[in-house]
Amino acid sequence: MEALLTSTAVVALAEIGDKTQLLAIVLATRFRKPLPIVGGIFAATVANHFLAALVGSEVASILDGQWFRYAIAASFIAMAAWTLIPDKLDEDQEKPARFGAFLTTLIAFFLVEMGDKTQVATIALGARFHDVIAVTTGTTLGMMLANVPAVFLGHEVLKYVPLKIVRMIAAALFLVIGVWLLIQTAGWSF
Repeated sequence: MEALLTSTAVVALAEIGDKTQLLAIVLATRFRKPLPIVGGIFAATVANHFLAALVGSEVASILDGQWFRYAIAASFIAMAAWTLIPDKLDEDQEKPARFGAFLTTLIAFFLVEMGDKTQVATIALGARFHDVIAVTTGTTLGMMLANVPAVFLGHEVLKYVPLKIVRMIAAALFLVIGVWLLIQTAGWSF
C-alpha cells in the first residue's frame, strides 16, 4: 500500500506544470474531445510507467547494495531540484494532427514521457519498492489526477493554479523522501 500511495503522491505533484500537462492542455484545446485524450494519456502512461517501474525494480534486484540505496535517495533529492525548473512545451501548436485525438495523445504522451522527471521518478520508485504493479498503478493514478483536470479545463487551469507554489511543494516532497531514504539507509535514528 505504501508503494501505491507514495507513487501516486509523488507523480501527481511532480506532474503539475510539467511538459506533459502542458501537452494535455494543448491537445484538449486542439481536438476538443476530452475522452479520447484522457484514454490516450492513460494508455501511454500505463505502458511507459510499467516499463520504467520494471527497469527500476530489475536494476535494484541486480544492484542491491547500500551504495545503490544511497543512489536512489540521491535521485529523489535531485528530483527535488529538477521539479523547481519550469517546463515549456516545445511542440508547434499550429501543425495539423495526422491522427485522431486518441492516437495523437497516445504517441505524444509516450514519447514526451521518455526521460521526463515523472519517468525518472517511476524508475526510482520501482527500485525503492520492488513492486512493479503497485508503482505503475500509483504513478498512473498520479498522472491521471494531474492531467484529467487539465484536459477538461484546458487553459483555465493555467489561470488559477499557482504553478510556482505547487512546484515548490512537489520539490519539498521529493526532498523529504530523499532525506528519509538517506536516514533509513544510514541507519540513523532520532
